[in-house]
Amino acid sequence: MFYTLSKIFWLFAAPSNIIAMLLAAGAILWIAKRGRAGRGLLLAGAALYLLCAIAPLGQWLVLPLENRFSRPPADMPAPDGIIVLGGAMDDSMIEARGALVLGPSGSRMTEGVALALRYPRAKMVFTGGSADISGDPRRMTEAEAARRLFESLGLPPGRVIYEDRSRNTWENAVFTRDLVQPKAGERWLLVTSATHIPRSMGIFRQVGFEVIPWPAHYWTRGKSGEWIEPNRKASDGLWLVDIGAREWMGLAVYWITGKSNAVFPAP
Repeated sequence: MFYTLSKIFWLFAAPSNIIAMLLAAGAILWIAKRGRAGRGLLLAGAALYLLCAIAPLGQWLVLPLENRFSRPPADMPAPDGIIVLGGAMDDSMIEARGALVLGPSGSRMTEGVALALRYPRAKMVFTGGSADISGDPRRMTEAEAARRLFESLGLPPGRVIYEDRSRNTWENAVFTRDLVQPKAGERWLLVTSATHIPRSMGIFRQVGFEVIPWPAHYWTRGKSGEWIEPNRKASDGLWLVDIGAREWMGLAVYWITGKSNAVFPAP
């Protein structure tokens, strides 16, 4: 239920969708000769569009998330295990086209392979089920898509343990913990996008699974000038605002519902 509600909520809460709804409602009211109300919604939609698409609002949202945790030093002790979170494979496109298609966060997968090769004795787990909201069991899981990708990149069958039931980060943490049953003192790397690291760390800590963050994908360069740098393309600005807003909302909701140990987990 939590998964389904979160998907429905995001349809109405995504800033880009809010802008579209404001502009559409304003246009409808204007055509219906409700000029004052229509004009107000059109102006609100236009102002929000400029703020999200042109102004660096996305950077303001994303930079604190991506700067919250750093990668471990290169000379760190070898880990006992590596966990790669789902969310980087486009399983529906893979089914449709028959080709292995990575999403925008695809470097989660390539980082996972690089770490598996660097630490050949470490266990490796990929966690990700089907994102299909209907729960259709015939749909390909992301774990199956990941298996195809990892083996195509040279990881032998049996090198990776696949968890294929989880549909969100809470289930990633719970199902992976139950699958590998980590022992005290073990070192497990958690590979996911830098924006997603704070929420993931809070969730894994909440379920009693201590992990070491390994940010694998960045949207910002981490430079101070980005705070005031306007977007060159409106689509880039809208995309970044949606990503940042989703994570901040997720942080709040997971903390309120008891699924994270902090509002904004820290190192």
